[in-house]
Amino acid sequence: MTALFRRLFTQVQPIQPGIYHYQSPPQDPRNYKLHLRVEEDGSGVMIVNATTVLHLNQTATEYAYSFIQNQPADQVAQQMARRYHVEPAKAEEDYHNLAERILTLIEVPDLDPVTFLDFERKTPYARKISAPYRLDCAITYTLRQGADSSAAPVKRVDRELTTEEWKSVLDKAWKVGIPHVIFTGGEPTLREDLPALIARAESNGQVSGLLTDGLRLAEEVYLNQLLQTGLDHLMIVFQADQETWWQALNKALAADIFVAVHLTLTPANAADLPAYLGELARRGVLAVSLSVQDTALNANLQSLRDQAASLGLSLIWDLPVPYSTQNPVTLEVSGEGVVEGAGRAWLYVEPDGDVLPAQGINQVLGNFLKDPWEKIWK
Repeated sequence: MTALFRRLFTQVQPIQPGIYHYQSPPQDPRNYKLHLRVEEDGSGVMIVNATTVLHLNQTATEYAYSFIQNQPADQVAQQMARRYHVEPAKAEEDYHNLAERILTLIEVPDLDPVTFLDFERKTPYARKISAPYRLDCAITYTLRQGADSSAAPVKRVDRELTTEEWKSVLDKAWKVGIPHVIFTGGEPTLREDLPALIARAESNGQVSGLLTDGLRLAEEVYLNQLLQTGLDHLMIVFQADQETWWQALNKALAADIFVAVHLTLTPANAADLPAYLGELARRGVLAVSLSVQDTALNANLQSLRDQAASLGLSLIWDLPVPYSTQNPVTLEVSGEGVVEGAGRAWLYVEPDGDVLPAQGINQVLGNFLKDPWEKIWK
């Protein structure tokens, strides 16, 4: 009886923390790869084909670990039934459900780059983790001629990292377990080595995104180069008055990549954005990011959020964007305008390598090239 009591009430021990990976065999036509990062508390992050990041609770992480280890379903069911005192049939059903969802993500193109499975929205970034989920890399603060000078803090840095230095940043990020990188700026497409940096992230196994004004994407050769080197998703800053921008949007939407559009609400465009939002949905945009320059327009921002929902548009709220002090989610969950993920779920690297908690939070935590990771993360 004592042994049974101990077995029933002993706390379930999570999988050993670390990085695990799986590459499908050559004969599998899906040709997929999986990376699983297991945290100290047993929760996990799975990267599917270096394209989509899945956030998993402890139970889902254990199923994902078994999936990566290619364990038979009946064996997994018996293990989980013993660990969690559930019926083997129920455990096997749960395992099949998770496996099917992973396989769906492998087979369906143009998915949102970040997905939460069995994860509560209200506390997605509250737990202690070994490294952030994402690194925002401002590879330059240079702006296109004629751009609003306030779109980048050009006076904060006096040099930009070289191509090899940025590759070192990406390698170090991967080594400490950061699965997702965003190339931003300034205007990142003004750096000719952007394709090489995307390719490095791809070779590491990282998911890579790009925040851009979009104008250079109108060049089909350049867009194809970014796609072929491994770019996984795009955030394009809305510029209604430029025909080249609309051409670039159409080409990006026709490509095999997830596309979101960022719109900044200002006094000058407040009356026009509802119509533009409808036009974006008509053209096939599936996701938008919304922010506001002036808090006096918060009511308009909420109205745009509601309109986006009615149009079936997903709301992207936690990527680095211009004028990002207010967005619909921060209005709902915080009065401070700073999303809880800043400095926890993501970090921001300036063009000279200095690390900030997030874009616009000018607290230098260290330098990604010069300082040990432990010092920066602490």
